[in-house]
Amino acid sequence: MNWQTLQKSLRDYPITPYLSDYPQSCRDFSWNAIRDHLQGLPDGNGLNIAHEAVDRHADSPRGGYLALRWLGRSGQVRDYTYRQLREFSNRFANVLRNLGVAKGDRVYAMTGRIPELYFTALGALKIGAVFCPLFSAFGPEPIRARLEIGEGKVLVTTARLFQRRKIAELRAALPALQHILIIDEDDTGAAIPGTQDFRALLEAASPEFVIPPTHPEDMALLHFTSGTTGRPKGAVHVHAAAAMHYYTGRAVLDIQAHDTFWCTADPGWVTGTTYGILAPWLCGAANLVDEDEFNAERWYRTLQDQQVSVWYTAPTAIRLLMKYGDELPRQFDLSRLRFLASVGEPLNPEAVVWGQNVLGRPFHDTWWQTETGGIMIANLPALDIKPGSMGRPLPGVEAAIVRRTRFGGIEPITQAGEEGELALRVGWPSLCRTYLNEDRRYRECFADGYYLSGDLARRDEDGYYWFVGRADDVIKSAGHLISPFEVESVLLEHPAVAEAGVIGKPDPVAMTLVKAFVSLKPGHEPSEELRRAILGLARQRLGPAVAPRELEFQANLPKTRSGKIMRRLLKARELGLPEGDLSTLEGNEG
Repeated sequence: MNWQTLQKSLRDYPITPYLSDYPQSCRDFSWNAIRDHLQGLPDGNGLNIAHEAVDRHADSPRGGYLALRWLGRSGQVRDYTYRQLREFSNRFANVLRNLGVAKGDRVYAMTGRIPELYFTALGALKIGAVFCPLFSAFGPEPIRARLEIGEGKVLVTTARLFQRRKIAELRAALPALQHILIIDEDDTGAAIPGTQDFRALLEAASPEFVIPPTHPEDMALLHFTSGTTGRPKGAVHVHAAAAMHYYTGRAVLDIQAHDTFWCTADPGWVTGTTYGILAPWLCGAANLVDEDEFNAERWYRTLQDQQVSVWYTAPTAIRLLMKYGDELPRQFDLSRLRFLASVGEPLNPEAVVWGQNVLGRPFHDTWWQTETGGIMIANLPALDIKPGSMGRPLPGVEAAIVRRTRFGGIEPITQAGEEGELALRVGWPSLCRTYLNEDRRYRECFADGYYLSGDLARRDEDGYYWFVGRADDVIKSAGHLISPFEVESVLLEHPAVAEAGVIGKPDPVAMTLVKAFVSLKPGHEPSEELRRAILGLARQRLGPAVAPRELEFQANLPKTRSGKIMRRLLKARELGLPEGDLSTLEGNEG
């Protein structure tokens, strides 16, 4: 199917989008109108995310509706209504109060996707504490660093992770850490010295809790983001972000109260909290959670059996599904799927078209960052998709392409197609308020009233944005600026290629040459003939100035647990440079 045919099929797509008239929505947009969809705490006591996500539904006719369906790794199923979710989160809020946790204290959670994680998040938010999710695959050092930076007072984890991550050995270096609550997944009842039993505390706590006054600017969430070097940054988000979580859930993901929503993101990543916990409940939907990791057949069966209607996943997962072929999904009834979206890194055009051809729906790519706290730019339900593009800014979000000046300011780039840094005018409610204890580092991200994303992009004549790369990823070769993503997308057009990563490599003639790393689909083996065929396709599509000069086959490319191919790690290994922070590397456990 070509792109024009895809566009025609999208115009026949049977949904009523939230933003059916994009230009008019942009003209009329008001953040106050979005906030009016939220209830606020009783008696004018402010705004609390947990109240908006759960309690206001629990007190309404939707109280008995399904809020959370949990699928265990071994086939267990647990259902929780909005009223039950309120009860369990109230209990945990009381647990925290009984432990002496106060407003602003940091409550960390390091678990897999289990129900207790969701009780922890909501209970912490209710009491006015700060919820801080951690990847369950982190090793001891990244755990210690994040607990130290945030001065974590409470850590909720499982018995297995407590032992495997050697938490007992970290405590001496973490004087702020007063309480470790252990979830005994195997129900052995074995006590771990110096810890408390999560489930016993929960059972003993009262199910009644009144959320204290919460100011919209009170700190609510702490998400850590790491760069190529240095300590991780703690991005501070506030309760006012609930408006953005609700708005993007409706406007971008089209989540409606009758939907079954599935976000596959790991809860240790910002998407796993914002769109794996909060947004679906802010929209009143049923939130599906699968404890297990990726398995193509299990995922298709889950989509079918759980009648998932809205699905938010990552490009890496989509490419893995493509790798398993087109016949497997055709064994399942996926007719309930009505909206598919992608997040984590740019989605290659082939994946958008594959979704339409094989799953019956195209994937809508979305762009945002930990710092933005919510989706900023997207291929919206109401607009035509341009496969490979980031989409258009949401109404209420003002984006620009800029270049930095010598004196710390910026100047706009207005010419369509010209590349520059993607910037966003400050004013949306989920923008992180600072990096914890690093306000100077935070201020460096702003100029002339804009947040500077560090991503390079271009805007076309229709107002769609196209990702070029991180500023430190873009390759300059023989005078040409080359986007790794553009090259990778072309490499993925070859039927043997499952994944591709592209870097710049020093060259005495061109200064820098383009090198590609490729993993192959099942049934294909590395060979010199295949190497030449892939490079030939790239030269034909991109021209000799942009196409890779070198290509290396690898069984697996290094990725973060959020699915981004780690180009910097490919480059470091190629050139023998320090590898930097590997705490978010997929499969890395310290």
